[in-house]
Amino acid sequence: MAEIRLEGLRKRYGQVEVVRGIDLHVPDGRFTVLVGPSGCGKTTTLRMIAGLVEPTAGRIFIGGRDVTHLEPKDRDVAMVFQNYALYPHLRVFDNIAFGLRARGVDRAEVRRRVLEAADLLGLTELLDRRPGQLSGGQQQRVAIGRAIVREPAAFLVDEPLSNLDAKLRSDTRAELKRIQRELGATVVYVTHDQEEAMALADEIVVMREGRIEQRGTPAEVYARPATEFVGTFIGSPSMNVLPGRVEDGAFVWGPLRVEGVAAAPGAEVRLGVRPEDVRPAGSVPLERATAPFTARVEVVERLGPRAVLTLAVGGGNVRAVLGADEAEGLREGEERRFVIDRGAVHLFPAPADGSR
Repeated sequence: MAEIRLEGLRKRYGQVEVVRGIDLHVPDGRFTVLVGPSGCGKTTTLRMIAGLVEPTAGRIFIGGRDVTHLEPKDRDVAMVFQNYALYPHLRVFDNIAFGLRARGVDRAEVRRRVLEAADLLGLTELLDRRPGQLSGGQQQRVAIGRAIVREPAAFLVDEPLSNLDAKLRSDTRAELKRIQRELGATVVYVTHDQEEAMALADEIVVMREGRIEQRGTPAEVYARPATEFVGTFIGSPSMNVLPGRVEDGAFVWGPLRVEGVAAAPGAEVRLGVRPEDVRPAGSVPLERATAPFTARVEVVERLGPRAVLTLAVGGGNVRAVLGADEAEGLREGEERRFVIDRGAVHLFPAPADGSR
């Protein structure tokens, strides 16, 4: 395996610059996930690493080699595509072996590698089937097997789970993580699904409009978002963002007051708070809790071990996440008292255009 390094990577299509100067280091053996909304440049970045798209500017290094202008076949990477790209007329064995045979690997070595990959992926009993006889998750494993047998320096993976149902996505995520750990593989993985990114990544790279907005471990990005965009994009349900102003060292929005805010008096700011940090009054130690505020329970979504509440507060809505036992007996339309954990709030500047 090998590290990947991007220096000043850019891509322009006509007047539109879709990747705007990416600097990124992916250490050997790291599972790095590029995540962001559609159109943020993550797939274009991945395809430039693979050699499928020519950069407008910048350099790409894989294992210390400058591969910026090399053909894909000369970069020693394997790519797993969103649509699997299996040959429908070939058996699973032959699909996995296809790339090795094309490179002239001898028959015994092909068989050894295919059988090893099949054992790792739980495909041994399926080697004589054709793709049309497989489930979506099994087809995905065949595509991964085809990449594994090449023994590349790095794996590049583009939205591989988007065609699977929710349960299969969860199961396949766990398999991908297990396989990556067993192989010690360097992986760059692209997804728009922040839950998928959080579950898989050693490091998350959040992209927006062709740039890196923030990078860090899943825990770092979740707990300490660098910008409002990161705070609202990472996490489900999304972070609450409340527009208010600073008065006498406190953030004020409707009936909510948060003391100890480090911002200039009179400044218009936005307070970010995750739904799990909006708590019933009395459930947060007094030294960390805001003053209680009254909210009307508009919607209660009961989701097994937790409940997601939509609360009407001060002319707007706030979401809260409670444990199922805490939400027991809550009814839509009733009023309850809530507090916010002051240690978990984030302060963001108000948008320059004044939008709320």
